[in-house]
Amino acid sequence: MSAPTATGNGRKAWSAIGSWLREIAIVVVGALIASTLLRLFVVQMFVIPSQSMENTLLVHDRVAVQKIVGFQRGDIVVFRDTQNWLLPVKAKDDPFQKALIFIGLAPDESTGHLIKRVIGVAGDHVTCCDARGRVTVNGSALNEADYLFTDPTTGKQVDPSSVAFDVVVPAGRVFVMGDHRNDSQDSRCHLSDETDSGAAGSAAFIPTENIVGTAVAVVYPFARMHTITRPLTFENLPAGEAPPTEPVISGPEVVC
Repeated sequence: MSAPTATGNGRKAWSAIGSWLREIAIVVVGALIASTLLRLFVVQMFVIPSQSMENTLLVHDRVAVQKIVGFQRGDIVVFRDTQNWLLPVKAKDDPFQKALIFIGLAPDESTGHLIKRVIGVAGDHVTCCDARGRVTVNGSALNEADYLFTDPTTGKQVDPSSVAFDVVVPAGRVFVMGDHRNDSQDSRCHLSDETDSGAAGSAAFIPTENIVGTAVAVVYPFARMHTITRPLTFENLPAGEAPPTEPVISGPEVVC
């Protein structure tokens, strides 16, 4: 029997290295595919861009948004801005960052998304304010003390709304508001918007197909890590009427 040659040993070594590299590549590709599918269909990370949801969510919080279970009144939702609420901003053209976002390895900091709390769904009659200054949904007043913004300096909580409004949410739409009501350009502030198509004020109501998902947790910074739950005040609210095809907006023009 002849002794192993150096050439033979070299071939075996390269074969082992090649096999190891193939296994690593399969694991990496599989992880990327799993991460991408997870982002597309299960959960996606977003960065909070503004003060409109304080103190529930702070600027630069990383928020996990789930896409499996549908939303209800009281949920915080991320939605695409097809209603032109945001000012035009030049998009960052960073292919590497876009790739990381697509595969779920970086949070989405897109200026084309907004995050607010759902106050009314299709058919709901949402008004403000009752005799005690509260928002009502189908005649039932909301107790919003658990989540409305409180000034850390004065300890004073913001009013549910500094402007009066009276609306019925149309079919396929939702009415949303920020928790920091004095610093939120939400549905209230677009009730008087003129639109190229659709009824006056229709830009105030977010199409349900624009909703990406519901926020379920703050995951970073670690010091602020916590889950996000639906406030109890939204439980057992009366059901709305059959939703109109166009929004019903009553009262004087709303100006934020």
